[in-house]
Amino acid sequence: MSGAALESALVAGAAQLGIALDMRQREQLLGLLVELTEWNGRFNLTGIREPGDMLHKHLLDSLSVLPWLQGRRIADVGTGAGFPGLPLAIVRPDAHFALIESTTKKARFVEHVVQQLKLPNVSVVNERAEAYRPVAGFDTVVCRAVGKLAEFVGFAGQLCARRGCLLAMKGKRPVDEIGALPRGWTVAGVHALTVPGLDAERHVVKLVRV
Repeated sequence: MSGAALESALVAGAAQLGIALDMRQREQLLGLLVELTEWNGRFNLTGIREPGDMLHKHLLDSLSVLPWLQGRRIADVGTGAGFPGLPLAIVRPDAHFALIESTTKKARFVEHVVQQLKLPNVSVVNERAEAYRPVAGFDTVVCRAVGKLAEFVGFAGQLCARRGCLLAMKGKRPVDEIGALPRGWTVAGVHALTVPGLDAERHVVKLVRV
């Protein structure tokens, strides 16, 4: 897919999600694709190789959760190569994002992208989420490569502000996992996500303290 075709697909896909990208945001998101493609050849950051697939499976998939972010302090737990945190930070410059990743090579890539794209609203935390102790809790804690919901609460719950929320990005609706949530947490909503160009079932589960 050519650069012009990628930009056209990005703009159209974002518009389907209700996001109007300005020129700088377009450049930053496409720049993220360029950096990911280049680094992936050397460091195997993601199994998705083609820029067109990265566009739909990483960028637009990340942006699909935007309407459910609350507040201006956002943490992305297990961000990997920066998803969903980097695309969200690009379209939400008013919010601060802490991207938490324990794998050093991935954290270094995210730091590189933050510098290259000039994203002052992003900080990178190279440690395990359960060991991270921020000065204040986050309004939203999101995780895309999440395991079971109970595990997510276990390693990320302490990062959440008292009135904040956890957002777990899932495939199919996790009915069994919802029934196995630990005490003190409840489901505030399960929302189906439609990702442009992605023919797969996607949901976001919002969890809050009881």
